[in-house]
Amino acid sequence: MNLLKRMLTCLALFLGTPLLSEEAPPLIPMFYHGREVHFPEDPRQFKGWRHFGQNTPLWQVSAELPKDVFTFTRLRYPTRRGGRWTADYPEADLNFSFRLHQLTSVQVNPCPTIIDIEEKQLRGHPFLYVSEPGHMDITTEQARLLRDYMLNGGFILMDDFWGGDEWKGFAPSFKKIWPDRNYVELKPDHPIFHSVFNLTSPPQIHSNVYWQEMNQHGKTNMHNEIRPDSATPRFRAVFDDRGRMVMLICLNNDLGDGWEQEQSDPWYFTHVSEKHAYPLGINIVFYALTH
Repeated sequence: MNLLKRMLTCLALFLGTPLLSEEAPPLIPMFYHGREVHFPEDPRQFKGWRHFGQNTPLWQVSAELPKDVFTFTRLRYPTRRGGRWTADYPEADLNFSFRLHQLTSVQVNPCPTIIDIEEKQLRGHPFLYVSEPGHMDITTEQARLLRDYMLNGGFILMDDFWGGDEWKGFAPSFKKIWPDRNYVELKPDHPIFHSVFNLTSPPQIHSNVYWQEMNQHGKTNMHNEIRPDSATPRFRAVFDDRGRMVMLICLNNDLGDGWEQEQSDPWYFTHVSEKHAYPLGINIVFYALTH
């Protein structure tokens, strides 16, 4: 991470809302390929499917303020057939938490967590990560809870979906959450792209499989990332009445893969994870929690 170390020496967050993350209630197990899957408190112990997060470092948080930490929180939400809220779990959650701890002065919880759309759980987590929202299928009541969460100080990052078809899949949920608001397309000069790392243009993070295909064969068969309407990254933000950003939608992008696959090969780490995925993720966290 030499580039990131040179670019960032110290980052301190002065927050208008506390980062106290309450212990979430145990999640109801889910079924994956016909078998029950459990999500442990420490994702390093996850046994649900093949993963390589067991060796992610552990670290100590402040003994004086052990709960005054940033906890990377993934939202579990209902999906239509084919959807999955678990995309890139647990490596993306673990790796991003570690890099945020390693590269900044933010107190970071070494154990990212998962919560459901439930009022008590939402209350203790000011930052939520949502993966693959193109298949989201929430109820009107769940949409209200998410809307109230954001208007009361929370922030939601939507990531990992591509093209107009997946946007159309997300649109009904978006309208349930925001029946009287719309998104604003962010321009390259928006502060979120320059808050910590000065990104010269809004980046696009592709999967490691896509880049392996491109590097080896000069082409790829991955349908998500060669659709004509997915060539340009779109960053769509929703603001409250005070002008605070409460939701950021990263369409035609996959930060989660950039975090999850940092160890897939050195080239991918240097050119995707280190150059784009981590700087953008850190910018988003910093901006969301200080504005």
